[in-house]
Amino acid sequence: MKIVAVTACPTGIAHTYMAADALIKAAPKYKVQIKVETQGAMGIENLLSPQDIAQADRVLIVSDIDIDQAARFEGCNAIRVSIEDVLVNVDKVFLLHCR
Repeated sequence: MKIVAVTACPTGIAHTYMAADALIKAAPKYKVQIKVETQGAMGIENLLSPQDIAQADRVLIVSDIDIDQAARFEGCNAIRVSIEDVLVNVDKVFLLHCR
């Protein structure tokens, strides 16, 4: 399975990047290929291309705030997950949403 994700938190500092790291580290355990875009204090990093999005089986929006350029994901199999859910139990996120 291929997944793309966007992580963003209100301050755009620690939690944005901690959630991205958690997703990247857990993905191999679930045989998931993942690319994560962060929208933090430094702006958008690791920008998902239209091709990345089109090839994804699922889009995870890991954020409790509105994300920049959300229209890119219209019509996709997108799921919104809170930052806390990923930080507290990333395995549960994969089991519920990435199968």
